[in-house]
Amino acid sequence: MHVTHVSLADFRSYETAELPLEPGVTALVGPNGQGKTNLVEAIGYVASHSSHRVSSDAPLVRAGAQRAVVRTAIQRDERKALVELEIVPGGSNRARINRSPVTRAREALGLLRTVLFAPEDLAIVKGDPDGRRRFMDDLLVLRAPRFAGVRSDYEKVLKQRNALLKTAARNRRFRNEKTDLHTLEVWNTHLATAGAELLFGRLYLVRALTPLVAAAYESVSQGQGNATLTYRSSLGEDIGGPPTDTPVQIEVPGRDVLRDRMLKAMEEQRTAEIERGTSLVGPHRDDLLLSLGGLPAKGYASHGESWSFALALRLSSYDLLRGDGDESAEPVLILDDVFAELDAGRRERLAEMVAGAEQVLVTAAVADDVPKALSGGRVDVVKGSVTRVQ
Repeated sequence: MHVTHVSLADFRSYETAELPLEPGVTALVGPNGQGKTNLVEAIGYVASHSSHRVSSDAPLVRAGAQRAVVRTAIQRDERKALVELEIVPGGSNRARINRSPVTRAREALGLLRTVLFAPEDLAIVKGDPDGRRRFMDDLLVLRAPRFAGVRSDYEKVLKQRNALLKTAARNRRFRNEKTDLHTLEVWNTHLATAGAELLFGRLYLVRALTPLVAAAYESVSQGQGNATLTYRSSLGEDIGGPPTDTPVQIEVPGRDVLRDRMLKAMEEQRTAEIERGTSLVGPHRDDLLLSLGGLPAKGYASHGESWSFALALRLSSYDLLRGDGDESAEPVLILDDVFAELDAGRRERLAEMVAGAEQVLVTAAVADDVPKALSGGRVDVVKGSVTRVQ
């Protein structure tokens, strides 16, 4: 799989842009702030319908414009596809596949798969649980696009349930009134149903990813640590497994078991949830524990070790997607200003590990930042002008 052409209209800093691409390595070179990351961000958005830089769509639309359009031509063996996404902040995004409108934009998910490395990845290791949950859910959607609907359903139900709990907490605290909570049981059922499906997907994902992360970290760090993943569930350690310093294959409970556990936990937490005005049980409260040699990477890992772990997460994601069975669906690798952040050893090892991918897109401030192992085509990006020079 590779991208053959990208067209932008009112996306980020671009009023318009045209970027023809070829298989192999293409380096997008230019000073910082010229629009390199905007180009690869657009490609990543087509694959995941989200940005690796911001959590909402509004910043993706050029100042003064009402919407942005990204068109991406994709080659997959002998098959071709043209995906067009219209990004409408505050409204529903629209999509066309081969110029034909689809009912929902997420029907275009799965036609392009990308794995994107960026400086922001360090936050997966060092940052809050929200970033690690997003990492899992984005990868889930890339593997199985139907999880975009599961994720959306869960977030909508969670928002409605939290609104009810917030009202109950406010009335109790400030007005000494009771709120009619007869609909809470309905929201409990909906939240447990969607939550069990999302949790089931995450647990299987972590199970598949754990040995790949261990192998990738060993390669990136040259055997300087033992990297492991553990899913920490708000339903208890028996769901995700206790923290461990060795990769283990946990037994994943069925969806019905997870649903019943969520319902039971919500009943147990009912008083606390009403008092605090928020949902205390569910995938939105979970975390992915990253460990090195039995110690949490967050707070214990050095800067170099944290970078190695972040790279291992992305490399293992690539290996997982590539190993899903469809050789034509090998993801496009995007390395967004990564090499400037790495020491010489990690830079060369990463370059050697990804050089054989069908398509690699690299952004760099200067051409010398691109390792020799990734020599290939070059596109200069200066002041919004995109020019192929080789």
